Amino acid sequence: MSVRSSVPGIAIVAALSLVACDAVPSTKTTTTTTTTTEGPAAPTAQAAPLTPSGTPETLTVADASEGDDGLQWAAGVVRIDQIPGDSAKLFGTAGGDPAMNGLYTYIAFYLSPAEGWAVYRIGDFLDYTVLSHAKGRIDLDVHESTYDQAKGEIGDRHRKIIVQWTQGAEDTVPTAVTVTPAS
Repeated sequence: MSVRSSVPGIAIVAALSLVACDAVPSTKTTTTTTTTTEGPAAPTAQAAPLTPSGTPETLTVADASEGDDGLQWAAGVVRIDQIPGDSAKLFGTAGGDPAMNGLYTYIAFYLSPAEGWAVYRIGDFLDYTVLSHAKGRIDLDVHESTYDQAKGEIGDRHRKIIVQWTQGAEDTVPTAVTVTPAS
């Protein structure tokens, strides 16, 4: 599958996600749970809905022909985890077959405004949990689909991996990025 042929799929996933969020707001106070890179936080009270105080502004669809064709790719990002102490982040994009994984997971290192990011693909998972991090290392528990070809059944498993990197001189591209199975 080419990169261009997956763009409509990403747009459909993003559109369905937005439609699912179009519920009529409740007038009562609700409770939400926020998630950080440290894990789920305690539920926090949410403020009452705002009252309009001006004229609404109608927005238009951002057109990729306006010079920012990266918008479609950015809309496909469904998860970001900053890595404390490093100019790096983990991120996942929606893609592939949602019945078999579909969270393309990457680690990216910021280089400079001129060079952007150096991006390395870690794998294709259902989800991941950051277990711990240290300078040049992050430990993950990955949840992924499995396929038993003999039975024709999809299953799942958890496994742990260590993502490790050696940073280049003066925050250049890492000289090595590795993924190691762990227990």
